[in-house]
Amino acid sequence: MSASAVVFYILSLFILVTALLAVTSRKIFRSAIWLLFSLSGIAGLYFWLQMEFIAAVQIVVYVGGIVVLIIFSIFLTQQSGRDLPAPVRSRAIFSVLAVCTGFVLTCLLLQQYAFRPSAHVTANTSVDNIGAQLLSTSEHGYVLPFEVISILLLAAMVGCIVIAIKIKPEDK
Repeated sequence: MSASAVVFYILSLFILVTALLAVTSRKIFRSAIWLLFSLSGIAGLYFWLQMEFIAAVQIVVYVGGIVVLIIFSIFLTQQSGRDLPAPVRSRAIFSVLAVCTGFVLTCLLLQQYAFRPSAHVTANTSVDNIGAQLLSTSEHGYVLPFEVISILLLAAMVGCIVIAIKIKPEDK
């Protein structure tokens, strides 16, 4: 096994373990921290694939934007230190069933296609070229995905505000 494969497996294991801990942790703050580690691992995978710009976007948008907003909204809530409720058994069964179904479908799709290296010349991935394409409105421009990212950040901010709203108890 090559060193490249070992690095890939270590990064993949780190991402999977931290994502699993983010979903299964009973403390909401710890879940947010595990999500931060999982998204940072994905950025590390992009760095390993020599996609520096995509890794930087991953860190800025997801790790630096969304997770930080989630953590701030957790701190603003009244019950940030309490445990989350225990999951219902029927939801756990459906979750395991959904994961198994996704795994089987992924395996079926991977067996269906033969992935071979392409003979095409790789594209210019310099930061200047990527920036020009991000702001271009031509056929190969990416203005729409750039705007979708801004809407995603806006939705994360609205979600954090909803989490942070303190509900006053009703007087009986």
